[in-house]
Amino acid sequence: MEENNNFSDQTQQELSELLQIRRDKLSALQAEGRDPFEVMRYDVTHHSNDIINGFEELENAKVSVAGRIMAKRIMGKATFVHIQDKSGKIQLYVRRDDIGEEEYTRFKTYDIGDIIGASGIVFRTRTGEVSVHAEGVLLLSKSLRPLPEKYHGLRDTELRYRQRFVDLIMNPEVMDTFVKRSRIISEMRRYLDGLGFIEVETPVLNSTASGASARPFITHHNTLDIDMYLRIALELRLKMLIVGGMERVYEIGRIFRNEGMDSTHNPEFTMIELYQAYTDYNGMMDLAEGLIRHLAKTVLGSTTISYMGHEIDLGKPFERITMNEAVKRHTGADFLACKTDEEALGLAKSIGLDLTDLVITKGRLLAAACDQFVEDKLIQPTYIIDYPVEISPLSKRKPGASGITERFELFICGSEFANAFSELNDPIDQRERFIQQAMLKNKGDDEAMMIDEEFCLALEYGMPPTGGIGIGVDRLVMLLTGSTTIRDVLLFPTMKPEK
Repeated sequence: MEENNNFSDQTQQELSELLQIRRDKLSALQAEGRDPFEVMRYDVTHHSNDIINGFEELENAKVSVAGRIMAKRIMGKATFVHIQDKSGKIQLYVRRDDIGEEEYTRFKTYDIGDIIGASGIVFRTRTGEVSVHAEGVLLLSKSLRPLPEKYHGLRDTELRYRQRFVDLIMNPEVMDTFVKRSRIISEMRRYLDGLGFIEVETPVLNSTASGASARPFITHHNTLDIDMYLRIALELRLKMLIVGGMERVYEIGRIFRNEGMDSTHNPEFTMIELYQAYTDYNGMMDLAEGLIRHLAKTVLGSTTISYMGHEIDLGKPFERITMNEAVKRHTGADFLACKTDEEALGLAKSIGLDLTDLVITKGRLLAAACDQFVEDKLIQPTYIIDYPVEISPLSKRKPGASGITERFELFICGSEFANAFSELNDPIDQRERFIQQAMLKNKGDDEAMMIDEEFCLALEYGMPPTGGIGIGVDRLVMLLTGSTTIRDVLLFPTMKPEK
């Protein structure tokens, strides 16, 4: 332990010395009247990939580039540096005779991590590397802290998530993930706009927490002197817009749930919810399938992807199977054939269902069996449809099927990617279900919904038959970028503060 402490002390001392050296360089520049932080603007004409990919047209052309110094090799009167911008890296060739002895001497003192601008002529070196022969170099920002070592300083995933800015600098694949995330969201909008949907915004702060089964974050509004809740879903306000006659609406928004954290859960996450009048959950299945297939084609160029060690085919029709049939397929148990809750309980025990903290009803036992014995086996895209009413307080009942609603969830590689309903539009039934949820909350269920009186009022004016769906954007980005944890697709995941 003493040896480790000594090593840590030595490392801290070396870092302190490096930090001081860089600050001394900055002070010297400022004393010369060359404070880099006073530079207001630098006009960039091309980025690195523009030059490399367009070399045939740009050879011998004059360009201006800017970026962060990532490597530097001084060879007497000439220096090769690689700078990194948003599209990649490009080499600069800087000679003393081209920029002047005084400027070249100053240039050689620039550190890895400094941000510079350079103007010059595009050429190819003897080794064949497309480069810029610099005619002028300007320090645009001084890096006062050294970048980590490429192969040692970034193995600490905790550090990568805490210091995403450094992660983006050092790992091109991380930058690529977030560029793809941006494209995925843009393509979502383009696809839905093309279908006649309207993008809207609804409140993040609400006087009730409803629209999903989740524990909310609570805050206080000082002026109104009331507690308020960060939204746990987008659903209810969007359906109120359907009542108002908008017919096709969607929102891409941040959701907040005061729950656990793991590889697929973060307390705040991005959801897209959309609602379409005059359709049902079958229409939502068709829409979700088309949307995901479109994203794979436009962002990845293929509907066949590799994820979690599996080859996933997003191009063929997604399987559709009822929850009860899926449970029968994997356990042999037919819960809907049970006439009473007691009979269903005996069936659950016979297949070894974990009954811990479980409310004993036939529908809840069926859902628990699906969760424990089915979901992790759903590798290829699969819609599990027709959910018990007990766990679907916002979903319309399925005609001719007692205790079952028109609801589905989409599973890929054992994870849920979407949740959708034929939306309940009966205001009397909806209020009764809210009351049942309120009773559960009074019994200590922190995730049960509150009664949303404003939503109940809206339904009384009449909502047309409607299909609605919520898709987890972060999980979808994980799927399309091959990421195994949600933290890899969130620029700033929730972290416990450092001491």
